[in-house]
Amino acid sequence: MEDYQDFVKNIYKKTGLDLSLYKEVQMKRRLTSLRNKRGYDNFNDYFLAINTEQRLLQEFLDKVTINVSEFFRNPSRWKVLEENILPKLKARKKSIKIWSAACSTGEEPYTLAMIANQYWNIDNIEILATDIDLNVLARAKQGVYNDRAVQDVPEDRKEKYLLKDENTYKVDDRLKKCITFKQHNLLADKYPSDVDLIVCRNVLIYFTEQAKEQIYHNFSQALNDKGIFFVGSTEQIFHPEKYNFQVIDTFFYQKN
Repeated sequence: MEDYQDFVKNIYKKTGLDLSLYKEVQMKRRLTSLRNKRGYDNFNDYFLAINTEQRLLQEFLDKVTINVSEFFRNPSRWKVLEENILPKLKARKKSIKIWSAACSTGEEPYTLAMIANQYWNIDNIEILATDIDLNVLARAKQGVYNDRAVQDVPEDRKEKYLLKDENTYKVDDRLKKCITFKQHNLLADKYPSDVDLIVCRNVLIYFTEQAKEQIYHNFSQALNDKGIFFVGSTEQIFHPEKYNFQVIDTFFYQKN
């Protein structure tokens, strides 16, 4: 147990990633499995290896940052965003600023761009897409996906925004114009400001309650008045008023 705590401290010094703010039982189980797979009996030896081999460090970061994503994940929620939420923002906003937090391999920000483009010209859409993992951000910037990732994209949007090349789909460069990919640590880095819509889905379930409270406060401060916060299907906020939020639909909150 003690060597795991040392590992947590050492990782924080090396990467700025604070593992103590993740649920310990789940995180320790995941990392013990990875450590054993690489042939290390304890976390001290495993950290020494991570500290000297870039490949092992990258593998560790990939394991810690859960990267599961596809376009229009949970389509019914995206329908609510498109049909109920964005029209109200459009009525107030000639342009829109969106933050896709913990964007993984990019499916989410590209989905947001497709939907926002129904209401705003690309030149009036600004999407910041962030993740702690530089590896997934590099893949996101490429914008190349397999059949499974795009299975829920409506056919008309596939034709408009995705270029098919044998077994892959490439995001059209016009759509990429409105998206900026950037590394960001939700637990340590400064948050953007004046955001109209924040999307952070299926990520906060891995954090402790203390960490979640701080992140919710930070998200609230990052939003404009009447800005919208869109969370994942397992991440309902039980006391939204603590963060100056009110529920406006299932998994959608508006800043008061």
